[in-house]
Amino acid sequence: MKKTLLLVAFAGLALASCRKDRTCECKTTSDQPGFTSETTVRTWKDVKKKDAVKACQSYSSKTTAPVASPYSYGEDCELK
Repeated sequence: MKKTLLLVAFAGLALASCRKDRTCECKTTSDQPGFTSETTVRTWKDVKKKDAVKACQSYSSKTTAPVASPYSYGEDCELK
């Protein structure tokens, strides 16, 4: 009985510790002359790491305007 209670308590603690505040840092980049990069920080509260990684990666992008501009723009995001 003690082993079962201890196992249940440990499992509950392990699951509770998986969720915490996560921070995603995104840096905007471009090869356009005179472009000033910018850093954006997004914070999610009480989330699992795998969910935060997916959300953070969804903000990453890279685009190139086909005709209007020969320059590319992007946002590189990383979970901190």
